[in-house]
Amino acid sequence: MRILRTILVIALFIGGFASANAQTDRQFIRNGNHLYHQQNYAKAEVEYRKALGKNPRNTQAMYNLGCALLMQQKDSAATVQLENAGKAETAKKRKSMAYHNIGVICQRHQMYGEAIEAYKESLRNNPSDNETRYNLALCQRLQKKQKQNGGGGNNKDQKKKDQNKDKKDQKKQQKQQQQKQQPKDQMSKENAEQLLNYATQQEEATQQRMQQKQQQPQSRQLEKNW
Repeated sequence: MRILRTILVIALFIGGFASANAQTDRQFIRNGNHLYHQQNYAKAEVEYRKALGKNPRNTQAMYNLGCALLMQQKDSAATVQLENAGKAETAKKRKSMAYHNIGVICQRHQMYGEAIEAYKESLRNNPSDNETRYNLALCQRLQKKQKQNGGGGNNKDQKKKDQNKDKKDQKKQQKQQQQKQQPKDQMSKENAEQLLNYATQQEEATQQRMQQKQQQPQSRQLEKNW
């Protein structure tokens, strides 16, 4: 469904002295990261929740839990965790990553206005992130197109409308072509071949347009994990 690239960045804890409770947090997070790398997102979720059980203020656990939920398409729960991480995190780059993923979720649901705001907040904290800037520009284009089409609507319905329009246009063009090339009751073999070739080209063009429409909203939607 999507072209996704996941960046898993394991946070390094700096400092020689840590409490036993913090050590336990780290171990749960390490376990979760290992499972995440293996694409075992459900078990990774369990480990991250254990880490939060030990330390509810652990922003790394919040964020990684949000990513694990996102990969399971539990988007509402993922958004809650990512928002918590974004609000509590003090490091700008990590805050940026949380809002980036919120934007991904909103974009997935064609909530382009919310996605745009999330990407903007991400860029405020990390202006050099070209991936976020790309997604922001893409959502702005999609939002404009959505408004031109009369609102959000259902993506499948829009595709069906576009397909029906393409078919009508194709039939109209074929009829016009027939009228031009068939002034009499019979058409020549050469004209028949030309008309057949034209119809084939139109059908190929229609298929290409449909493929482009299916792929466009899914371009470069990126998840980030630290």
